[in-house]
Amino acid sequence: MKKTFTLQLSPEEAYDEAVFKQTVLRKAGLPADIEESFARQTRRSIDARGRKVIVNVEAELFINESPGSLLDHLPKYQDVRNADRIVIVGAGPAGLFAALRAIELGVKPIVIERGKDVRARRRDLAAINKEGIVNPDSNYCFGEGGAGTYSDGKLYTRSKKRGDIRRIMEILVAHGATEEILVDAHPHIGTNKLPVLVAKLRESILESGGEIHFETRVEDLILERDEIKGVLTNHGDAIRGMGVILATGHSARDIFQLLAQRKVLIEAKPFALGVRIEHSQNLIDRIQYHCELDRGPYLPASAYSLVQQTEFKGKQRGVFSFCMCPGGFIVPAATAPGELVVNGMSPSRRDSKFANSGMVVSVELEDLPHYQKFGALAAMHFQADIEKSAWELGGKNQVAPAQRMVDFVNRKVSNSLLDTSYQPGLESVEMRAVLPDFISERMAIAFKAFGQKMKGYFTNEAQIIGVESRTSSPVRIPRDKETFEHPHIKRLYPCAEGAGYAGGIVSAAMDGERCAEKLIAAYVN
Repeated sequence: MKKTFTLQLSPEEAYDEAVFKQTVLRKAGLPADIEESFARQTRRSIDARGRKVIVNVEAELFINESPGSLLDHLPKYQDVRNADRIVIVGAGPAGLFAALRAIELGVKPIVIERGKDVRARRRDLAAINKEGIVNPDSNYCFGEGGAGTYSDGKLYTRSKKRGDIRRIMEILVAHGATEEILVDAHPHIGTNKLPVLVAKLRESILESGGEIHFETRVEDLILERDEIKGVLTNHGDAIRGMGVILATGHSARDIFQLLAQRKVLIEAKPFALGVRIEHSQNLIDRIQYHCELDRGPYLPASAYSLVQQTEFKGKQRGVFSFCMCPGGFIVPAATAPGELVVNGMSPSRRDSKFANSGMVVSVELEDLPHYQKFGALAAMHFQADIEKSAWELGGKNQVAPAQRMVDFVNRKVSNSLLDTSYQPGLESVEMRAVLPDFISERMAIAFKAFGQKMKGYFTNEAQIIGVESRTSSPVRIPRDKETFEHPHIKRLYPCAEGAGYAGGIVSAAMDGERCAEKLIAAYVN
């Protein structure tokens, strides 16, 4: 017998497994000690709008019946060792899922990744954190799994039009993620668990006969008239295939420059730039959960999402939180020496005492008149100049410029800074020396407004740390809306975040799958 329930539970009832089962049995009118019973949650979300936190749960109860698996899609990967080949540039979520989908469709993927495998990559992350040494091919952005490997691992996306979200989630579960990601309304995996999962995705590709070439950087394109035939690598190899999926991520500036040099059509694209803002997690919990001391043993670390429209010199622009990391850490995300970039990540337990979020301002191309001379690379050059300025003001290493929030609004250099999760350390500066007026003035307006929306958020017990500049690609590589193919170069499939489409793990993975499907349908089958 199977029964389904829609429940409003207390945090203890929702998050304590034994209490949850007793609660479901009680709702069903059954004794708590009934044998051969199994209760599970199929959907869960937190409602903290009222003074009392409620957890909305959809649940199933099985009596004398096997519950079965929550997985509907178990991928079947063919042996593709001798099959037609496609080339995939980049082993982030888009590239890996494009490769897996190609294998399902009977095609051999050749994945090229400039960075190292996930284990070797850790040494380069330690070097940037402890010594300020940036390896331009292996860092928080480049390497197996891309930027998503060392992130919060958020799996929430509103982009249902790109593909089947559930399918992506189930493939992740099949490779080691917990079934919790199928249940939570805002699921995440955590930076401590993602490396193992990414390695298992790699194993599936290799076991089926696909190839992954690490520490292999694309240095040129093999173009014949209006078609791409493959790529040339830093090792002098020509890697050819039936088509090329370009899934390089938003930080591969050398690829954007290569495309421009080879006169492949690209376009400047609006993006967003700002800072990371760091509060104590306890403060955010007290605001969000309306608690006096702490959130207690059952509720997860709370998150927030903020947006504010601002006006400066007659122009409206949005200021918004981005990639909020509860119980997380701020990390150095530069991809080349001489620049400073910060990003956020969280472990699976989200148990750091800090909460951080990107706080960024929309940047339109009309905001950058002095960069128009760079054409399609205008926004990229603006982004790079801000990162260089942050690096210089921080001391020409990976120490980040920072300022307390209220001090920033009041144009006062902070006499002291707070404890931080950012391992390389902070330098107190006037952040307006880093950020142009059209960004800093809008942020100052928004911080005050956010303090009205979240009482206690606007405080000098929070600090801004700069710069958060890699929110999305500053360049778009155009593609046909239906075929996904580049409009001028046949067999070239710009993909996911680096091409200006999709953002985040799930949407990038879905875009990778669809690019593989489109390429294979057009040129292989």
